Amino acid sequence: MEIKQKFGEKYITAQEAVSKIKSNQTIGVGIAGAEPIGLLTAMADAAKNVEDVHFWTCLPMRAYDIFEKAEMAGHIFNENWFYSYTDRQVHNEGRVSYIPNNLHRASTDKLYSTNNHLDVFWGTATPPNKDGYMSLSIGLIVQKDLLESADLKILEINENLPFTFGDTLVHISEVDYVVENHVPLVELPSSPPSEIEQQIGGYIAELIEDGSTIQLGIGGIPNAITAFIMERKDLGIHTEMVIDGMVDLINAGVVTNRKKTLHPGKTIGAFALGTKKLYDYLDNNKDVEMYRGHYTNDPYIIAKNNKMISVNTALQVDVMGQVCSQSIGTRQFSGTGGQLDTHRGAQMSLGGRGIIALRSTAKNGSISTIVPTLAPGAGVTVPSQDVDTIITEYGVAELRGRCIKDRMEALIRIAHPNFREWIRDEAHRLGIVPKMQF
Repeated sequence: MEIKQKFGEKYITAQEAVSKIKSNQTIGVGIAGAEPIGLLTAMADAAKNVEDVHFWTCLPMRAYDIFEKAEMAGHIFNENWFYSYTDRQVHNEGRVSYIPNNLHRASTDKLYSTNNHLDVFWGTATPPNKDGYMSLSIGLIVQKDLLESADLKILEINENLPFTFGDTLVHISEVDYVVENHVPLVELPSSPPSEIEQQIGGYIAELIEDGSTIQLGIGGIPNAITAFIMERKDLGIHTEMVIDGMVDLINAGVVTNRKKTLHPGKTIGAFALGTKKLYDYLDNNKDVEMYRGHYTNDPYIIAKNNKMISVNTALQVDVMGQVCSQSIGTRQFSGTGGQLDTHRGAQMSLGGRGIIALRSTAKNGSISTIVPTLAPGAGVTVPSQDVDTIITEYGVAELRGRCIKDRMEALIRIAHPNFREWIRDEAHRLGIVPKMQF
């Protein structure tokens, strides 16, 4: 019997799905490229009929009226694990608020705050196969945890999603309703690295040995890294986010996953975001396995990969070694995500290293990103006691285990020359590193 015939009563329209939402309910949704576009769009018309409906979101990739429009005040409130551009734009209007988290505990802690109760889950999935199994595809960070905890479970089926393996499978009998919405997937094109990013990528590449397992973020710096490590052998991947550059490394034979000490032979990730090249590579590829964030980002799991190299980016680093990657002063910019998870896990790994990379300046060279103290109100993403290696286009600063005086000097050496004396003078003036008296 055809799946649609057997489970025909589960197929409803997006309008029917949003009409089931009641005032004061909470809705958890799929994140990033796995967000349910049709349901989130359709909710705009239903929002005027409800009050105080809370959404749990993370890295939304599109602008939705329910989160953007001022008239949604009182009807919709957005609780967000990781801000994107759209959230930053409406933050000051008071209809979105950041959820502090470490990614491996994001869903666990949020559900703890509600006594493990969630009213509704909206996610995305592939069409059911002949046995009725759908794949949650490119998003496992919080999705499966929320789905299992929700009273009402609705999946938006999209035939363009790649069918992935690992912990992704959900049988259609396990959900209440499905909505069909076969739209193109959101794509995040690889940005070509700038000259500065190439310089940073070169320094990072020098620290990646044959047989290492890597975790990379996204943007120009990771793209630069992949170009510099094309001569490496037998690299592995255990990452939060699977990106286009990793496909290039796999296709070039640089990544084989043979030397991995955890999940040998497999690329491991929690979500994927990139271009059609990436999504086509993932589709029905049993060499890639996607797992929940509470597994992939558990530092103790990460540490089981020998020679684990974690690379993340930052906005500011101060002379004590505190890293801010999530805010500009008090203004929320993004989130902690999995940065501290992977940074800690890599350092716990045998032969591993946690790397934080950043440009030495911002705002066209007018301000230094290496600073005496973080901006007032800045969120500390990586505490000073966890910091390892900091890299700018001027070199590598090894901070792990060093005293603050030595950290300051190491960071000054990789700061932009225009700001080096200012950093030292301010650190002396503030008493962070008192000037030696003779």
